[in-house]
Amino acid sequence: MTIGFRISERRITADPDLLARAAQLPTANIGDVMNRMQAMRGSFYSFGGRRRVVGPALTVRARAGDNLLLHRAIDLAERGDVIVCDGGGELSIALAGDLMISHAARRGVAALILDGAVRDAAAIAALDIGVWARGTTPAGPYKEGPGEIGYPISCGGQVVQPGDLIAADEDGVIVIPRAEAETVIRAAEAHAAKEASTTTAIAAGNWDRGWIGESLEAKGCVISR
Repeated sequence: MTIGFRISERRITADPDLLARAAQLPTANIGDVMNRMQAMRGSFYSFGGRRRVVGPALTVRARAGDNLLLHRAIDLAERGDVIVCDGGGELSIALAGDLMISHAARRGVAALILDGAVRDAAAIAALDIGVWARGTTPAGPYKEGPGEIGYPISCGGQVVQPGDLIAADEDGVIVIPRAEAETVIRAAEAHAAKEASTTTAIAAGNWDRGWIGESLEAKGCVISR
């Protein structure tokens, strides 16, 4: 074992029914039921043609500005995987461009989540794949390594384990620990149903706002009139 330059090819699958259910839910609802603690930093932007994705994480740790291990991860990925790459948040050199992302889309990769930059943004937007990254730059990456595939990483301020469920949409990226996925999705479905009821009440003009005054009173808020 060489820490920092190693690949684990162990496969961790996800329940297709659970993925289908999760795909119906906004990331906001999923994040709410995990106490708002599992969202990646609010600086990930959607660049790909797919704007809502759920899938199991294939983790990559790359040296900043180097995509050798990311290339290998794309070749190892299975259809529906979400490749999550810790690139150290480096924005001066891109981790990926349209050629390798086109290859990922052709192989059925659901999305790439890149803690770093991309280039060829206009071409990426036309591809049938989700791409979330921290920004863009025209500077291309090196291909030297080192790096890791299939080990725990840190991405966007979140720990990501291989096989964790990743949900991403226009709001950003959520990490769902694999062991808790069923419980989280069930709770998020209930939360989404509650929000749907609230939306109906708003449209009808009868949203109960009494809770605001009760909360202020309980917190000792002083109101002067």
